Amino acid sequence: MKKRAILSVSDKTGICEFAKQLVDLGYEILSTGGTATALKNADIPCTNVSDVTGFPECLDGRVKTLHPMIHAGILAMRSNPEHMEQLEKLGVTPIDVVAINLYPFKATILKPDVTFEDAIENIDIGGPTMIRAAAKNWQDVAVIVDPNDYNAVINELRNDGEVSRDTKFKLCGKVFEHTASYDAMINSYLRAQRGETGMPNTLTLTYEKVQDMRYGENPHQSAAFYKEIGNFDTNVLHMAKQLHGKELSYNNINDANGALDIIKEFGDAEPCAVAIKHANPCGVGLGATIFEAYMNAYNADPVSIFGGIVALNREVDEDTANELAKIFLEIIIAPSFSEKALEILTAKKNIRLLELPRLAKANDKSFVDMKKVAGGLLVQDLNTELLDTENIKCVTKRHPTAEEFKQLMFVWKIVKHVKSNGIALAKDNMTVGIGPGQTNRITALELAIKYAGDKASGSVMGSDAFFPFPDCVEAAKKAGITAIIQPGGSIKDEESIKAADEAGIAMLFTGVRHFKH
Repeated sequence: MKKRAILSVSDKTGICEFAKQLVDLGYEILSTGGTATALKNADIPCTNVSDVTGFPECLDGRVKTLHPMIHAGILAMRSNPEHMEQLEKLGVTPIDVVAINLYPFKATILKPDVTFEDAIENIDIGGPTMIRAAAKNWQDVAVIVDPNDYNAVINELRNDGEVSRDTKFKLCGKVFEHTASYDAMINSYLRAQRGETGMPNTLTLTYEKVQDMRYGENPHQSAAFYKEIGNFDTNVLHMAKQLHGKELSYNNINDANGALDIIKEFGDAEPCAVAIKHANPCGVGLGATIFEAYMNAYNADPVSIFGGIVALNREVDEDTANELAKIFLEIIIAPSFSEKALEILTAKKNIRLLELPRLAKANDKSFVDMKKVAGGLLVQDLNTELLDTENIKCVTKRHPTAEEFKQLMFVWKIVKHVKSNGIALAKDNMTVGIGPGQTNRITALELAIKYAGDKASGSVMGSDAFFPFPDCVEAAKKAGITAIIQPGGSIKDEESIKAADEAGIAMLFTGVRHFKH
């Protein structure tokens, strides 16, 4: 019996060469619409599907292949005598190769001027039906959704006369991966069009691989980096252009994202530099220039910044590059690098340089935060809030000075990104001590004070959650801390306020908590 293949593709990369080789191997080609036109223009013989079905394409092409003459040919099990007998009685020729890729729904919805009607028209119906049918009957049908697989199929047909069972099984898997992603994109788009922001009863996500990692957090863990599908401004990590250095590791990406999140809190109104180590800030600085901002971030903790990641919201100039080059850093992220800065920094073989325009633009409120747990997934809105300045309350007799208030606003942006329980100390537009991830707040404060040393005196303090006991205030007084910003809301608030009044410390309540685990 003559072999048949059906080819109907939106991405026509390599399709004419693939079809020509199938014809040379004795296959009859069935096709539709634009694919049939492309094949005929290349002088490749093909039969229109409508000539096989005896039914014309209709409804503006919405119905072309949804017909038993096509689907029986795909779904018939060759090892089932009854199936094959029915095909003979019905005059249906089996279809052995199905090469289809779907209407470009993703490309359509990513167009800036796309209409809802255009998006709907680019939801493929016949294509998914055919490739799912072929994948179901994978032992008999080679189904191809990726042009990169054309050569492998042709080579096996030419060398062995058939596509191997293993290859067909792999191709089957790619089909269901493809249709699952396709349907997830459609669902996500339609939810957005309906304005649905709540948590759905079932959650189906689709991401595209950016790169394989050499390993995960540890060498024995495999890992990969995936990106969300959508229109992104140039403020997310996978949009960065790597200018220099070896590929990013799993930990690099995690830490770099943390650096970007803090930079985004400050925007680009004034120069800012952020240093991250092990997903926690170890130095944050503002300045009149990016050089001054970096030096403030560096001087905050010269020891911890070694081997860390630095993000800056201004172009890296020659002076800043010279300072950055003095220590070992894993990554430097900036909106741009001057020609001289690149010359200086690329002389360091191991440093990675990432260029990310508009990196300081705030995160989109539609982003979600996810944490995988064994057997499940935690999903929440991304924490894009900071505080409502109109609802800040000074709860102590002494109000902060203008300079203290400025530093309190600075430190509040930082402590939001310190792992809980977290404490941050700041003065003179830079962090001077950070206590991350401790089991209680007094331990976090003691750690921050220890690292600050003499710099703690005259600093202000931010806490990611309320003070449960006044012992933190007493420790702050002893270290010379002059003002505190915290959420408030503890049953011990009155005791903390009383302790602050007795110490002459100004205390602000924000009403906003920033746990980060």
